[in-house]
Amino acid sequence: MNRRHFISRTGLAAGLTILPSGLLRGQSANDKLNIALIGVWGRGTAHHGWLAQENVVALCDVDGEHLGLALKKFPKAKTYTDWRKCLEQKDLDAVVIATPDHHHAFISNWALNRDLHVYCEKPLAITVEEARTVRANWLGKKGKLATQVGTQMHAQPNYARMKEMILDGAIGDLQGVIGWGNRKIPREGYYAAEGKPPPYLDWNLWLGPAEKHAYSPKYFAGGDRGSNCLEWNMFRDFGIGQMGDMGSHMMDLCWNGIDANFPTSIRASGGPFNPEVTPVKLEAHFEHPANDWRGPIRLSWYQGGALPRSPYRGIDLDAIGHGAMFKGDKGFIIADYYKRLLIPSGKEADLSYYTPRTIEDQLPEIGKFHQNWLDACKDPAKSTCCDFEYSSQYIEQMLLGLVAHQVGEPLDYDGRVGRITNHDGANSLLRKKYRPGWVLNG
Repeated sequence: MNRRHFISRTGLAAGLTILPSGLLRGQSANDKLNIALIGVWGRGTAHHGWLAQENVVALCDVDGEHLGLALKKFPKAKTYTDWRKCLEQKDLDAVVIATPDHHHAFISNWALNRDLHVYCEKPLAITVEEARTVRANWLGKKGKLATQVGTQMHAQPNYARMKEMILDGAIGDLQGVIGWGNRKIPREGYYAAEGKPPPYLDWNLWLGPAEKHAYSPKYFAGGDRGSNCLEWNMFRDFGIGQMGDMGSHMMDLCWNGIDANFPTSIRASGGPFNPEVTPVKLEAHFEHPANDWRGPIRLSWYQGGALPRSPYRGIDLDAIGHGAMFKGDKGFIIADYYKRLLIPSGKEADLSYYTPRTIEDQLPEIGKFHQNWLDACKDPAKSTCCDFEYSSQYIEQMLLGLVAHQVGEPLDYDGRVGRITNHDGANSLLRKKYRPGWVLNG
């Protein structure tokens, strides 16, 4: 069975899962959804436009001034500072999450447990336990609820064209995949206190499940009071740095082309481990078993100055910024969001074996990314391109890379049960302690 035949028969060509019909809350395709926007500013403002076509009935933010500004856009919405209270609003159908990263898995779980559709910004989780809990909750509601992680670049046509090239053998048999990001943002550790939080900010609720830390305005520097996640997401209680930021985007680009599941082994190296902040420079390597159309492959991630070797000296991978490279036995594909470059390599790489698809045979377009989720909320026979199963798997892998870096040893992993099998102590690093009163799966 060749790649194209396998993809057409299994339905994987669209990268989608077909959901059975039937809604929990009885919307028809023409109904407007009642949506709560949790995290109304910063990244939250990117959702104001498309949410205006639905009914935004609840707004939640720990910053009172930002909450007031969002209320001018959605004047009929009820307002909250605590997302736990927001999710108890009885008329909700769905929730959009644009909070700091350490709240993502919490809100997603609580929303799913209340039968709400969920759109969550990346990363979906900051521990392996969080990723697996969210995935299990969604799989229990699959076919009834729609989920989407905000890697909106997935809707770019280049993702589908690149996947077609890999599946159809443009680089021969796939042997390895590499993603990288070039940001270099050092942090020494948590900031010391610098006065009291401003009166419009509920610092306790901003911390949420994270360990108690003193307030410092430096967490919100470089943007409009928290709109720049790069100021705080490298701190281990608040995020996972570039592994979750550009790592989510680039691993989505990689994952889309390989139909992977869980890695069986992980190793990582980089800058010295710091218990307070995630590493700047890092490389992580993951071994993935064979599936129905390809053999075993190695998937790698590089960041913060660590870079893979370019397959051709005329191509500067660092100049690409954030990218992905697919290696086969007959060549390479180098890609970013919008472009792809095919580099034949080897004695047999004359491309006589590869025929690009006609327009009629191409993978279907996703269309508008947010509309993809809205359509699936209203009609579960439709599906989303970045649901919580797909997205939780690649972020679980990235989180395992951080664990391997912390331990400093290669790790063997059983993804079926979510356990490291060759290092008992490392299993304690798959989860974290939360402040009293904050429940992950509430």
